[in-house]
Amino acid sequence: MLADFLQYDFLRNTFFTGILIGIIAPLLGTFIVVRRLSLIADALSHVTLAGIAFGLLLEKKFAIMLSPLYSGMAFSVLGSILIERLRGLYKAYQEIAIPIILSGGVGLSVIFISLADGFNTELFNYLFGSVSAVSQNDFYTIAGISIFIIIIIGLFFKELFTLSFDEEHAKIAGLHAKYIHLLFIVLTALVIAASIRIVGVLLVSALMTLPVAASMRIAKGFKQMLVLSIVFGELAVIIGLISGYYLSIPPGGTIVMVSILILLLSIVAKKLKNYNRRNKTVK
Repeated sequence: MLADFLQYDFLRNTFFTGILIGIIAPLLGTFIVVRRLSLIADALSHVTLAGIAFGLLLEKKFAIMLSPLYSGMAFSVLGSILIERLRGLYKAYQEIAIPIILSGGVGLSVIFISLADGFNTELFNYLFGSVSAVSQNDFYTIAGISIFIIIIIGLFFKELFTLSFDEEHAKIAGLHAKYIHLLFIVLTALVIAASIRIVGVLLVSALMTLPVAASMRIAKGFKQMLVLSIVFGELAVIIGLISGYYLSIPPGGTIVMVSILILLLSIVAKKLKNYNRRNKTVK
């Protein structure tokens, strides 16, 4: 079944891009879930949608050829910075920054889509993903983003780990928590922008959280959870892309449903493990 994906250039770009997304989305998603910031992915995905709609508007109305991938990325990064600034303003209610930015993203999306004369096939592909939407330039851009994210995570792994589990201790230890968190949320914005071609804007947060939720049920430590999240993410992307292609449906939906199936299997596996352990204890 992989033959078509390796034979045709556009499918090969999509497949290799999916491999990269399957790594970086759960990688960042693990830290997001541990820090209880899952809704940030939803907020930034809606801001990214506004950026995509803005790029399509410029192309349609003003003949300005700006790739929606880049405009979406710019909006996503800007949204991440605004979330961090709002978290600083509402120190006692930091979580309110997320729905503020989410609402703004939805509002701008509606305005830009309306001005661009509504939905079209290209916008639909950005919403739900497409197996034929990834160009070679997109692949190179996403590959560069992926390498950058992996390097940054490797360099700041200890700092991110400490902030994820004990922010107060990190501050006492002298870590620049504010700047590390800003870096983290910008990386999250880049992951979301990079994932939109494959998974789609409306479903990208699922790829960042569902594999992590599955790994949490069976992992014995943070590093094992991180590795399992990436494994589950890769399985979901590869199976989702192939099934989406052969069923002629957007891959975003199939990727999410495979992720949910993996989550259900992990829950069942955990329950069976606990059941067997109780039986051994009784005996």
